[in-house]
Amino acid sequence: MKTLLMSNEYPPNIYGGAGIHVQYLARELAKLCEVEVRCFGEQLEEGGNPVVRGAGWDRSGYNAPEHLHSVFGALQRSLEFNTRAMDVDVVHVHTWYTHFAGILAKQAYGVPLVLTVHSLEPLRPWKREQLQGGYDFTVWLEKTAIEMADRVIAVSAETKLDILRLFDVPEEKVPVIYNGIDPDEYKPSVAPEKLRAHGVDPDRPYVLFVGRITRQKGIVHLVNAIQHLNPETQVVLCAGAPDTEAIKAEMVAAVDAARSANSHIVWIEEMVDTTTKIALYSHASVFCCPSIYEPFGIINLEAMACEIPVVASKVGGMKEVVVEGETGCFVELQQQSESPFEATHPEAFAQDLAKAINGLMDDPERCKRMGQAGRERVIENFSWAAIAEQTLELYQEVCAE
Repeated sequence: MKTLLMSNEYPPNIYGGAGIHVQYLARELAKLCEVEVRCFGEQLEEGGNPVVRGAGWDRSGYNAPEHLHSVFGALQRSLEFNTRAMDVDVVHVHTWYTHFAGILAKQAYGVPLVLTVHSLEPLRPWKREQLQGGYDFTVWLEKTAIEMADRVIAVSAETKLDILRLFDVPEEKVPVIYNGIDPDEYKPSVAPEKLRAHGVDPDRPYVLFVGRITRQKGIVHLVNAIQHLNPETQVVLCAGAPDTEAIKAEMVAAVDAARSANSHIVWIEEMVDTTTKIALYSHASVFCCPSIYEPFGIINLEAMACEIPVVASKVGGMKEVVVEGETGCFVELQQQSESPFEATHPEAFAQDLAKAINGLMDDPERCKRMGQAGRERVIENFSWAAIAEQTLELYQEVCAE
C-alpha cells in the first residue's frame, strides 16, 4: 500500500490544525505503509518514509487582483502535483487548496480519492472578505471534490452531519475519524524563560488563546470579554496570521480598547514554535477557545494534553472533545440559525466567556482536577497511532472496491 497525501501545509510551513493533522498522520502512517506527501513550499525529503516534495509558487507574471492570487496559486500547484506520475494506490487530500489536485488525480490517473473535511466552505462565509469572488470558486471546488470522492472523512460526528446536510453524499461514504495528539510531545512543561522571552509573567495566572486571527476563531469575542474579567488576570493572546488587513485592524482596535480595563494583556503576534506553545499551555491557568465554527479543534487537545482546563464555545466537534464539568466548560454561542456566521448576542457571549473564565481562575484546585482529567481523556481517546490504523483500514477498503 502506498498513499499520497496532498496538503497546503506541511512542516516547516504550519499555521493551522489541518497542517498539524497532516504532519502527524504522515508520521504514523509511515510506520504502517509507504507514504508520499506533496505540499505547498520548497520542501524536499527523498530516500526515506515519508517522501516529501514541495511545490513552489511563481506569481511573478500575475496581474490579476491580489485577493485571487491564493486561489490561482492553489490551482497552479495542484497542476504541478499531477505532472509528477501517480505511482500510488490512493490519494488523500486536505482542505480546498488541494481539492483540484485530487480531482485531477482521480480523473486523469484513475486513483481512488479520499478527502478529509477539516472545515466546510459554506460554513465560512467570512472568507469572502479575504477572497471575494474567489470564495464562490472554492465553494464550487469543494462541492465537486466532496461529491466525487470515494470516501469523505469527517473529523467529528457534528462535521459528518454538516456534510450530509450540505452535499449529495451517501452516508456510508462518510466515516468519522477524529483528529489526534501526541501526548509524549504535548505534556506539561516547566519553561518560564520561554514565557519571559515573549513578555509573559510566569508568576501571574493567565488565560490563554492560541490561534489565527480570523472570524472563525472568535478571538475578538474573547478580547471583548476582557473588560469583564478580574482586572488582575493576565491575558495571553498567541494570535497571528490574520486573514485580512481589515481583520487585523479590528483586532488592534479591540486590544487597545481592552487595555483600558486590563493592563496585563500580552499579544504575541508571531506563530511560535512548538516548544514555546507547549510552555504557554503548561503555565496557563485556563485555555479559551471562543470559536464560532470549529469542526474539531486540535488546540483544545493540545491544552488538555498539557493539563489545562478549557473554556470553549459550544459548537461543532468541540462538543465531542471537551467534557462539561470534567475537563472544562462550555459557553453557549446563542446562534440565530444553523449557519455559524456569528453570535446572535455578541455582548452576552463575551460576558458569558468572562464568567466561565473567572469561575475557573478563582478555583485553582478545580482547574488542577480538570487539567488532569483532560490529559487522561486525551491519552485514552485521541492517539495518532490509532487514527493512522483507522485511516489505513479505510484505504484498504477503498482499494478493494
